[in-house]
Amino acid sequence: MKTQRRELEKSDFEQLSEFRYQMRRFERFSEQAAQTEGITPLQYLLLLHIKGYPQRDWATIGELAERLQAQHHGIVALVSRCEALGLVKRKVSETDRRQVEVHLQKLGEKTLAKLAALHRAELKSLEGAFNVPQIDL
Repeated sequence: MKTQRRELEKSDFEQLSEFRYQMRRFERFSEQAAQTEGITPLQYLLLLHIKGYPQRDWATIGELAERLQAQHHGIVALVSRCEALGLVKRKVSETDRRQVEVHLQKLGEKTLAKLAALHRAELKSLEGAFNVPQIDL
């Protein structure tokens, strides 16, 4: 049986627009903050996803590709650039020699900590402005 979906109203589009605007403002802030620290926004996200990977302080290339929604070979290149900057290091997994673990180096930890603090402050400033739209579909 087919369910009827209501037509979107002007207020629905306004909510979606405001959400995308606030999301883009935050992304722009994040891009500028990363560049101020001398890294690219994608490099910041890589560091964040390594440190933020559930239940451990490292991630595999494949896991990072999933988190960043990118191709495996693109993440390999990104990790290489971060490794050259001294932000991360690769380590062959001791349990599965086919996998490569990516770990943060001290400089990566320091850079990430500074950027995460800035992001937390920015998120606090957006409190109340950044709402997920409530649209019945």
